[in-house]
Amino acid sequence: MKFHVPDMSCGHCTAAITKEIAVLDPAAKVSTDLDARTVEVTTSQTDGAVIEAIKSAGYEAAPI
Repeated sequence: MKFHVPDMSCGHCTAAITKEIAVLDPAAKVSTDLDARTVEVTTSQTDGAVIEAIKSAGYEAAPI
């Protein structure tokens, strides 16, 4: 699943998002693209659960 995270702009942002997703699912694979402001996640969790994890990190996310 892939998400647009418009406020993600630096390494701190990606680290915070990755950390929150790892809390949700320690086995999740997270790939970020700062230029495109996207996060791609491979997990057994739902889109909604991942969006909530990203929100917990302080960022808005929308599925792509």
